[in-house]
Amino acid sequence: MISVLFAILTALSNGAASVLQRRAALAVPDTQTMRLSLIGHLLRQKVWLAGIGLVIVAAVCQAVALATGPISVVQPIFVIELPATLLLAGFVMRVRVPRGVWYGVAAVTVGLALGMASAAPGGGSTSVHGAVWVPALIVTGIFEAALITGAMSTRGNPRAALLGLAAACGYSLTAALMKDAMGRLDDGGVTALMTSWQLYATAAAGVGALFLLQNALQAGTLVAVQPMLTLGDALISILYGVTLFGEELRTGWWLLPELVALFLIALGCIELARSPLASGHAAPPRRSTRVT
Repeated sequence: MISVLFAILTALSNGAASVLQRRAALAVPDTQTMRLSLIGHLLRQKVWLAGIGLVIVAAVCQAVALATGPISVVQPIFVIELPATLLLAGFVMRVRVPRGVWYGVAAVTVGLALGMASAAPGGGSTSVHGAVWVPALIVTGIFEAALITGAMSTRGNPRAALLGLAAACGYSLTAALMKDAMGRLDDGGVTALMTSWQLYATAAAGVGALFLLQNALQAGTLVAVQPMLTLGDALISILYGVTLFGEELRTGWWLLPELVALFLIALGCIELARSPLASGHAAPPRRSTRVT
């Protein structure tokens, strides 16, 4: 299935991009933090430019995935991005991958496979018809406002979790808008795509989601943010797929294995988020020195 292949490529590209950008950032002096000169340092590093290239590759792959498959299939696959990032980080930074990371990778992988097999998402249209976007955007706005208001009334990990869920909603909305924009290619080609409001709304929603995520990461620990971000993105994307694009999922007794799948993914994300590789505190093994 083309959409599954490109969804996996998106997750792997994003994971590799994160690792390369992290490696480039480690070479920048602390004195450059929050300064425009930081960009100058990064631009001179091939590894950082390679990371930016992979970000572009990931965006193209996601567009292809959403254009060729249901959003309820594509977005949940992105849960493998965190496991892929940590495994690649361990390889690139030459550190031993802790046993807990392997357990987390196994839990996320098994959970994703079980969830996709149980839900069997599919069907639906390639674009949103009529004024269906109007109530969807209103409900999304109310939901986002409630999450942000709740986050501002608390601190620490509760705030991080609420903002993480708000960011997940933003990324899900971005994916839904991107899929609808790509669907315009079937109607009127490139001209229809470039003149569609969905294309520019995609960029706006993406920037907003990124802003919320940075605030979530600043407010609390990754353990509080990552499960909300990962599961929230998957579940809200499925909701958009069903309500906007008419996609279908299995229900009834299939809900039991689907809930088990969600539990495994959440457990895996928490375990991965606790890893030193996720916090950036992992250090490569020390090399022995010789005095000559």
